[in-house]
Amino acid sequence: MFDDLSALTGRALRKWIRNPAAVLPGFFTALFYLALFGNSFNPTSLIPSNMGGFQLTPAELLSIKSSILTQTFQGAATYISYLTAGIICLILVFNMAFGGIDLVLDRQLGFLSTLLTAPISRGSIYFSGVAQNMIKAMSLAFLTFLIAILLPDGLILGKGFGVLNFIGIFGAFALLAFGLSCVFTALALSVRAIDSLVAIVNFATFPLVFTSTALFPGAGFPSWLLAISNENPITKATDSARLLMVNGVLSSSQLSTLEWDIAYLVVFAAVMAIVGYIAARKALAPV
Repeated sequence: MFDDLSALTGRALRKWIRNPAAVLPGFFTALFYLALFGNSFNPTSLIPSNMGGFQLTPAELLSIKSSILTQTFQGAATYISYLTAGIICLILVFNMAFGGIDLVLDRQLGFLSTLLTAPISRGSIYFSGVAQNMIKAMSLAFLTFLIAILLPDGLILGKGFGVLNFIGIFGAFALLAFGLSCVFTALALSVRAIDSLVAIVNFATFPLVFTSTALFPGAGFPSWLLAISNENPITKATDSARLLMVNGVLSSSQLSTLEWDIAYLVVFAAVMAIVGYIAARKALAPV
């Protein structure tokens, strides 16, 4: 099974790398998301320099902005420092969701039918789809992380940030990506037309993103939305990565929160793998 999985995954990745139109948009998407969201959504840019008829000095204005970031945005030094983890999760979600288009095309062009008559396991077909989507999306996640650091007023990592923080951040992203990839790959293998996949994906992804803390703190949510957000795997991955990015060295309470969030993501990834595999086996079964 491993040889089959490796061959199918390698084929998909070679197609991706050899197609600049598939690779380059990922770079510009990361750049645009960070630059546009990081400036248009930045609440500190709305603070007026004149309040109650009094002109604030640059130092006073800076102090107010710093206070808002510290109290509302988990101590982030800049708004992009807060936003980066959410933008990476956003990129992961949309790449996982639409990554299955290649599998639908393989079905329509007859390649999938050829695979189903070959002496290879159905599991290798499914998990190769999961693996290729994960590799593509995690490459973009790493690229987005680098872009965020290089942007003016961009990502400022917390004091004491080290290798373990980096591993924790991308471990959380990988667990989220794996779980989502399992679900959306099974979906891609179950539908017969790209239009169907796109319609379902568009319906599913936006509620997933906007019921999470990817773009804005949960403290501003109404109680019913906060309850949903607290169980959203995107929230768990975003908050885990954000803790490690913004704080660097974690306190004991922050470490406990991180452990629970990572445990949640491990369970999420395992459950989605089982559910996705069962659904994919059924979709690939002979009619």
